[in-house]
Amino acid sequence: MGVFTVLTRCILQPLSVVDDELVPKVGMTFTTLEDAGKFYRNYAKAAGFSTRVRCTNRKGNEIKNQLITCSREGKWKSKISPTEKTNPTAGLNCPARIYIHTLKDVGAWIISKVVLDHSHPCCPSKAEMLKQHRELSMSIRRTIENNEEAGIRPSKTYQSFVAAAGGHRELNFIEKDVRNYITREVRNVSEQEDAKEFGKYFLRMKEKNPNFFFELQLEEDQSIKLAFWADARSRAAFEYFGDVISFDTTYNTNRYNLVCGSFVGVNHHGQSTLIGCSLMKNEEIESFKWLFQSWLRCMGGNAPKGFLTDQCASMKRALEACMPTTVHRWCIWHIMKKIPNKLNGYKGHANIEQEMSQVVWNSHSKDSFDRNWNDFLLNFGLGDNKWLSDLYEDRHIWVPIYLDHHFWAGMRSTQRSESMHSFFNKYITRNSSLIQFVKQYDNCLGSREQAERESDAADFHTVIPCATKSCIEAQFQDAYTHAKFREVQAQFRGKANCITRLKNSALGYSVYEVGEQVSSSIFNKFVVTYDSVAAEVKCHCLLFESRGILCRHALSVLSFEQVSQVSPRYILERWSKKVKRRHTHIKSSHDEPLMEPRSKRFDQLVFRSQNICEFASESEELTAILHRAYDNVMAEMEALKAKRKGTSSLSHEDANLESVNELQSPPRIRTRGRPKNRLGSKLEKQIANATKKKKTKVLSEVKVMFFKFVAIEFIFLVNSLDNINLFDAASAAHSNCSQYQGHVMSYQFRVPAAGDNSLGV
Repeated sequence: MGVFTVLTRCILQPLSVVDDELVPKVGMTFTTLEDAGKFYRNYAKAAGFSTRVRCTNRKGNEIKNQLITCSREGKWKSKISPTEKTNPTAGLNCPARIYIHTLKDVGAWIISKVVLDHSHPCCPSKAEMLKQHRELSMSIRRTIENNEEAGIRPSKTYQSFVAAAGGHRELNFIEKDVRNYITREVRNVSEQEDAKEFGKYFLRMKEKNPNFFFELQLEEDQSIKLAFWADARSRAAFEYFGDVISFDTTYNTNRYNLVCGSFVGVNHHGQSTLIGCSLMKNEEIESFKWLFQSWLRCMGGNAPKGFLTDQCASMKRALEACMPTTVHRWCIWHIMKKIPNKLNGYKGHANIEQEMSQVVWNSHSKDSFDRNWNDFLLNFGLGDNKWLSDLYEDRHIWVPIYLDHHFWAGMRSTQRSESMHSFFNKYITRNSSLIQFVKQYDNCLGSREQAERESDAADFHTVIPCATKSCIEAQFQDAYTHAKFREVQAQFRGKANCITRLKNSALGYSVYEVGEQVSSSIFNKFVVTYDSVAAEVKCHCLLFESRGILCRHALSVLSFEQVSQVSPRYILERWSKKVKRRHTHIKSSHDEPLMEPRSKRFDQLVFRSQNICEFASESEELTAILHRAYDNVMAEMEALKAKRKGTSSLSHEDANLESVNELQSPPRIRTRGRPKNRLGSKLEKQIANATKKKKTKVLSEVKVMFFKFVAIEFIFLVNSLDNINLFDAASAAHSNCSQYQGHVMSYQFRVPAAGDNSLGV
């Protein structure tokens, strides 16, 4: 049975029928070694197998000969037992091969040996699935790179190729090749190169626009500890939208676990706008101080009026030190979100959460908040709750009634910053490099700029009709952007739920009570004052003070007073669509892709050829003309390429960046096996020395025990054989030693204890 099996394995499989012109033969010559290899690969694809270079012999830097075999040549055996893990293997000792060597006098390459038979079946229809015969063209690679930068998933990219080609069978690559190209070429940045590219990015941006700002703080080993940057457009936008800033941090940004912090403002459309970005190694007080000081230098030393953060104690301390005049506000959303977790252990925690929300949001004065808060604690027995006590101590930086008399551009939380981070999280993972992060930051800047441009264009070309006949509404319609005018209209519609009643009036100063119906049985009351002399209206809901929009209560009083035009102080320039803002003329910084010269030329050719192809596709005649032109141009280019092949000189007069980029490294010298003079690492040497010492120690202990054992045997023989002379005793001892020599290593030795004179056998 065993002989039959061996004979069966040795039977060579018949080769598929292949065009005779493609079959390699002894004596075939080629201009270059690459041409010979390409010829054999084409034959392999037609025959249904793949190839590999088995060995290459050199003399100095010159290749003398090369052996190219079937990829299933050889037999690889895994070091892992098949019972533990089984991996597919291709090696079947296939004999198929060609042997190529150079002809000195002719300067060509000749095939001197050919073996066509295989030890395995070949299938031409499956050859296109073999790794060697799958390839990504220049057009495919450029599309993959562009889609990856745009955040399109690899699976979607591959499906677009399938749809364009008309099916999977029409493609000469698979989805795995797309993913491998992204991992290997697009995302593969080493840690050393990543930091260098990160620094080069800042230098390129600075060259494009001198107003690009960046600062880095490095560790002693020159690694990045802190980084801050802002482009020229962001710095210009701060002039108009830097009055209120939201700042938040997130970790899910890069492979180094650096903390990303984004400075976000609100533009005249109510949209979020980036005004700086940072990366930090930690969230310590000194790190935030460095960051805030860098940001202030970037913005000309102008601190914002309001600054929103989460409940980070380090941020709070750093802000107090760096921006003492800025009003600091905690994100109320983060605080209210913690209520279920902090008060879940109390009975009736759902009622506690509802009551606390009522106290926080519906207290319209500081005194009423204090009363309502104390009543809330007493009613639910929460007077000893430390979390609530700490919150009350810090009420001036999170409770709305303590803060809404300042302007906040409609912000009460850091969710604008978090929305920016969610943008990054769509395209950035924990394994992303720094250079990937800055590319996506560029994309975020570009998307914010485009959103603002689209809104500006809509404000210029369209008009939102007024919902009422009020002249005041028309006043806001003429001045405000669409987004802000819609907010004003919402207040005008809210007037329908308000009932205005005059409480007292003297010398043009009137006090009104406005009742707003919020449900079928609930009315909220608001006090509104109106000074007819100063044309000033003020409501204690503080909507205008905090958001810059007149509230429905104030509008009700103005209607009651028959005011037709509001004072210009109530039409904020910040929300105006008529202001020519300087930053709109500055393009957001966007790094140009660092493409190879060939990729740049390819993109230029594709861009120009699109118009030609579109024109030619109108009819069959035009398409035929273009096909003939393509054939002629292709023949001319192939002739020029063949004529220039083999030239290797490059003079300094002809050298430029493009030619230098096309230079290749010298051939790598590959040796078989591990070099004998290989320099081991420090760790390897330590391991080797430790192993050597351990072996020496064990051997010495064994020797000591062995000789002790021999001594016992010798004494025993001497005592038992009194009539034998010394030489006979010695010979007998030697004989016994020989008998036990094969068993000594199986004895269990032990280290003698202190004071133990035993031999340890």
